[in-house]
Order: sequence, then C-alpha cells, then structure tokens
Amino acid sequence: MKKKIHIIGGVGSGKSTFAKLLASQYQINYIELDNIVWERHPTGDIRRTDEAIAQIIQQILQQSEWITEGAHSQHWVAPLFEQADYIVHLQPSYLTRLWRINKRFVKQAFGLEKSNYKPTLKMLRNMYKWNKFYEKTGQWKIQEQLQPFHSKVVIVKSERDLRRFIQQ
Repeated sequence: MKKKIHIIGGVGSGKSTFAKLLASQYQINYIELDNIVWERHPTGDIRRTDEAIAQIIQQILQQSEWITEGAHSQHWVAPLFEQADYIVHLQPSYLTRLWRINKRFVKQAFGLEKSNYKPTLKMLRNMYKWNKFYEKTGQWKIQEQLQPFHSKVVIVKSERDLRRFIQQ
C-alpha cells in the first residue's frame, strides 16, 4: 500500500475513525487538520495564521509516509492533495452523518470519547449546520477542488467501499 493518504469528507463522515484504522493497520501516524488549524489551549482554541498552517503542512510533506484527514478546502491543503498517493473522499449519506454526529456528541458529553473541543449544544448545532452545508454545497466544492487529482481520488460511500480500499 502506498503511504501518503489524505482523507476528506463532511462532518460525521468517518474521517478520524478511518484515519485511526489505517494508521493502526499500517503503523503510520495520522494528523487531524483541525489540530493544525487550531492551536489548542485550555482557555479556548486560537486559529493559526495561514502562514503558520502552511509551514506545518510543509513539515508533514517532508515525511516519507503520512495520513492526514480533514474537511478543509482552503488553498493550503493543495500540497497534500498533490503529494498524496490516495485521496479518500468519504461520502456516507446525510442521515448516516447526522446519526454519527449525535452519537459522537453523546459519547463526548459523557466523557466516553476524547474530544479536541468542549461538546456543547452550540457545537452540536454547528455540526448540524456544517453537515447541512456539506450536503447542499460543500461536497460539490470538494469534488471540484479534487478534479485535477481525479486519478488518485477514491470515493467511499459504504462500509464495503472502505473494506475494498483497505484490501487493495
């Protein structure tokens, strides 16, 4: 298996779960783009500058193997797309993503799952909003952005598609 993989999809699509699975199976570190964009502080997250983000991305690109995941479609993600051996675009249904958002919120609210943010009702509402945006607009923007890299894009809509990707 080639060892530079970028995973993209909407909130609740399974990006982190799939990245963790691949990282464990192939002994490769994975990087959540949210943790590059946001500098984590106990008092609240602070967004890094685009320059700082691009610098961290360059450090990742220097590694011989990596798995990155995130829904970010900003210009600084383009180098990851360019160097990735595979770009996995997770596309489960709207209702599947909604179910996963709710399940994750409950687990995080009860401390059963780690979170990089405080699981508040405001955050839950934001995830609903982001999920709806992704359904109406975001996924089409991502597909447009991925068009130059179509030869290495793998569309995953189901568990069967995930297994097929892992087996290849």
